Amino acid sequence: MHEIIRQLDAKRAAARLGGGQRRIDSQHKKGKLIARERIDLLLDSGSFEEWDMFVEHRCHDFGMADSKIPGDGVVTGHGTVNGRLVFVFSQDFTVLGGSLSETHAAKICKIMDQALKVGAPVIGLNDSGGARIQEGVASLAGYAEVFQRNVLSSGVIPQISLIMGPCAGGAVYSPAMTDFIFMVEDSAYMFVTGPEVVKTVTHEQVTAEELGGAISHTTKSGVADLSFENDVEALLQLRRFIDFLPSSNREKPPVRPTDDPWDRYDFSLDTLIPDNPNKPYDMKELITKVVDEGDFFEIAPKYAGNIITGFGRLEGSTVGFVANQPMVLAGCLDIASACKAARFVRFCDAFNIPIVTFVDVPGFLPGTSQEYGGIIKHGAKLLYAFAEATVPKVTLITRKAYGGAYDVMSSKHLRGDINYAWPTAEIAVMGPKGAVEIIFRQDMDDPAKIADRTEEYRELFANPFVAGSRGFIDEVIMPHGTRKRISRALAMLRNKTLENPWRKHGNIPL
Repeated sequence: MHEIIRQLDAKRAAARLGGGQRRIDSQHKKGKLIARERIDLLLDSGSFEEWDMFVEHRCHDFGMADSKIPGDGVVTGHGTVNGRLVFVFSQDFTVLGGSLSETHAAKICKIMDQALKVGAPVIGLNDSGGARIQEGVASLAGYAEVFQRNVLSSGVIPQISLIMGPCAGGAVYSPAMTDFIFMVEDSAYMFVTGPEVVKTVTHEQVTAEELGGAISHTTKSGVADLSFENDVEALLQLRRFIDFLPSSNREKPPVRPTDDPWDRYDFSLDTLIPDNPNKPYDMKELITKVVDEGDFFEIAPKYAGNIITGFGRLEGSTVGFVANQPMVLAGCLDIASACKAARFVRFCDAFNIPIVTFVDVPGFLPGTSQEYGGIIKHGAKLLYAFAEATVPKVTLITRKAYGGAYDVMSSKHLRGDINYAWPTAEIAVMGPKGAVEIIFRQDMDDPAKIADRTEEYRELFANPFVAGSRGFIDEVIMPHGTRKRISRALAMLRNKTLENPWRKHGNIPL
């Protein structure tokens, strides 16, 4: 018995040491935590239950029989974040560069299978050199097994990837299929082919950071949602983020007690909209003044800034926010913003999170780059997402809602439950000037007549009352009462039931 216990302790010590003290020190010198340190920081103290600590790879080629380390480069198990169950895997770069072997993949698949059975989120802490070359197709098969589980878990349990080191080649496609991707600046990167291959094939000179670093993916490609300065900040923000999400699609969003009154007025909102209809204002100010305690967790803030997406709370319950941002491109919808918002809306709908939409949109961004880039199909993604969503949907038009963009932004016609407007709302096919120049083209040589017609059009349509008279707007509300009215609407919709026609799945315009 004593000998078995001694062997057990030795195995555990070997697993905890990973690739050895020298490699651990190297990881620390780069400003990176090791796999177990990351788990300790992410999960509640003492809550981690590790699985498969003693698993070893089965490869004997290329001298691999002499390179067996218990755990095989990934730490897996479950624990709690603020008392709520999560499953986690953390790749250990100190063990063969965190490379994925057949058994490494099997460990990840085991926790993903269990998470699906019990209905709990999966968090992946990625730090890997890619497939283990010595194992050949066996490691590729391991990736595919993980991919399959990503797909089956999609829309059933939240999946979050935190990239904390290299993630290259086939390894990038597992995070790509998860719901959210966070990255650590200066140490994490993602790309299908690395700088050396790019140089050989296309003769482009590019660094790993430029090609697939956190800044590139949060500002240019939109692959990642958020980036953080270091491992500690990333893990602490991830703990905060998890608090907004339900554990599975069988649950309602979590509720956190709040002392912020649901019927609180904010009279500063009465002057948020400038007198000049062409002058921008910050839509984030409206969001932060409406949500509980001003706590808003924005998703993808550095990408497609003309639309805002993120999570807040009303009466303690999680709500998803989608809002046009007049500060960027005047709030126009374009390819990037439509894709960003559509994905967010579909996540909220999959996980029973009500959607509040703030609208100030002059239309879709014109130009050949948008048309050639497929704005028709990409814009339709957002339309499809809102139309398909069955969760409670509350919409507020603050100022402009022109053309097809009015329809797309969770209008009454897309089964919006409650559609409000501020007195400053303008709902029309297009702005007064453009409309008059088309309708009264024959009078273009008479500036006085055009000015009169423009004012006439503005009086007729540059207000919320025509839409209100047709029932497309349920109520015109005062800005200072926005929080109260939205909270009341969501309370009324709490037990809403709506089902789409049976189908295997829809065919979203990808």
